[in-house]
Amino acid sequence: MRSYVATAIIQVVLFTIGIFSFPLAAESADATTYAGWEKDSAYNGHYNYKERDSLKGKVLKFKQVTPLPGMAPGMALVFDEGGEEILVHVCPWAYADPEKTGIRKDIKTKISGSWATIDGQDVFLAAKIKQGENFEYKVRLTKDGTPFWTMSPEELAKEASAPQE
Repeated sequence: MRSYVATAIIQVVLFTIGIFSFPLAAESADATTYAGWEKDSAYNGHYNYKERDSLKGKVLKFKQVTPLPGMAPGMALVFDEGGEEILVHVCPWAYADPEKTGIRKDIKTKISGSWATIDGQDVFLAAKIKQGENFEYKVRLTKDGTPFWTMSPEELAKEASAPQE
């Protein structure tokens, strides 16, 4: 039981650090850091919160992607769902790289998000990534798909203090 509590505390701390990494980065970032990832961008227009889906499987590897020409690099996962490899877009690389997210390879994972066709390729746009019983990394609001990297420090603080679904 003690190990479970310690693990849960560590994961809450890691989640909170992930949530609050954006305001610090945004204050020092230049305009190109999140180029193409803005809330009303063509890229974010592909995310459809009304048609959410989920994937179950495991992360095979991390990958840097540029979803559309002119965009800042993003972090993606190559995900194995029952033998099928799926490219999952997570967030701008400047917002979080694989190490900052705490996401690990080769363990039971569930990803919630939305399917999209971007530059002729079917991809999955992540909103929430859950691993095991106690780890969750969230990058979009469930209610409307707003990306965390576009939110103000006040909005992020409110989201961090909200009960998890």
